[in-house]
Amino acid sequence: MNSKSFYLLSLGCSKNTVDSTSMAELLQRAGYQPTEKPAQASVLIVNTCGFIQPARDESIRELRALARRKRRGQVLIAAGCLTQRYREWVLEQVPGIDGIMGTRRWMDILEVIEKIRQFPPQPVYHIPEDGVIGRDEKGVLRAAVQGSSAYLKIADGCRRPCAFCAIPLIKGTLVSRPAETIIQEAQRLERQGVQELILIAQDTTDYGHDLGIRDGLPALLEDLLKSTSIPWIRILYAFPGYVTDRLIEIMASNPRLLHYLDMPLQHAHPATLKRMRRPANMDWVYRTLEKMRSAMPDLAIRSTFIVGYPGETEEEFQTLLDFLQDVRLDRVGAFTFSFEPGTASEPLGDPVPAEVKQERLERLMKLQEKISLQRNQTLIGKRLEVLVEGVDRNLSIGRSYRDAPEIDGLVFIEGKVPAGSIVPVQISGALPHDLTAIPIGD
Repeated sequence: MNSKSFYLLSLGCSKNTVDSTSMAELLQRAGYQPTEKPAQASVLIVNTCGFIQPARDESIRELRALARRKRRGQVLIAAGCLTQRYREWVLEQVPGIDGIMGTRRWMDILEVIEKIRQFPPQPVYHIPEDGVIGRDEKGVLRAAVQGSSAYLKIADGCRRPCAFCAIPLIKGTLVSRPAETIIQEAQRLERQGVQELILIAQDTTDYGHDLGIRDGLPALLEDLLKSTSIPWIRILYAFPGYVTDRLIEIMASNPRLLHYLDMPLQHAHPATLKRMRRPANMDWVYRTLEKMRSAMPDLAIRSTFIVGYPGETEEEFQTLLDFLQDVRLDRVGAFTFSFEPGTASEPLGDPVPAEVKQERLERLMKLQEKISLQRNQTLIGKRLEVLVEGVDRNLSIGRSYRDAPEIDGLVFIEGKVPAGSIVPVQISGALPHDLTAIPIGD
């Protein structure tokens, strides 16, 4: 076992992955070597997820597994969202943890390790309440590279009042990163060969609000377009009501800004949305979808919905199904409501039976599967650009502009095409989530 080696397991979303990547960069700068085998590491780190109960359960399972196998000389650190909010509970659940870190001071990882290793050894619990997200980043890249794509974090925290969500309790309020820092990091990623830049935050459309910048996302996009030549730039997590005319215009006018938008709507019945403390003006949703599709006829729209929210009646759920049938979104993710203590929805309880939630989820996804297949079938015979990510035997696998990594579909291309290249293909077949294609030209 190398005394300066680390094993880092990152759980949860892509925003967590960015934090893990930043911690790993700090460790490697200090001479630590990464390893994928826990037994070979002197430092074991789990960057946990604490968003909903299944994620908390997974985090505890992984921590317990490492704690059981931990050997003399190894230190185990629990970091991230779960420990930010439930530090005492984590310590009760997992004996053997040597260090606790939250979400706001991930950049102190080296100092935490040093304190743990002082003699006599003692546990270190490092969750300063005055930690500020987005500051004191020690010059590390706030991005996670996966193949030819990179998630670049432009802000953290959230100031939205959504009743079901614990993110503000975990991450704090919105903190936007300086535009010049984001531009420098995008340029660094371009030098590394990144072909797709994916901008992420809890709410990308709120970027710059805390800096006094109005409509900050379009301004940032304009700077990125001028300062880099990365061929694909993708936007995730737009908030309803904040997709402005300027954002639509800049997306429509520049082909490097992918005609793809992830806009979690959560529901379609105004009464349900009001209980969620979400924007409930469905007229705005219809108008904005029409406006976006008018400006970008090829726009791919992804959204996310919650079924079984407290008080959701069969009538309210049917309104959601009718909405999906009407607007025909390209991609949809759906989840059953997860009761979260401490959120604004806590007084509502969790009255919808689990079997009703599951039945509604299955009905929604069955409907959306038909819609997604029909949307995909309209692409047969058309030309698309595909970012190739790998080759399996005589089949190349990639994604089009319509597909964000890990959450959307794939394009399967006949023959071998170099990974990391963006190639034109003709769509030859359609499945509910994926497409088949043949290469065009050489």
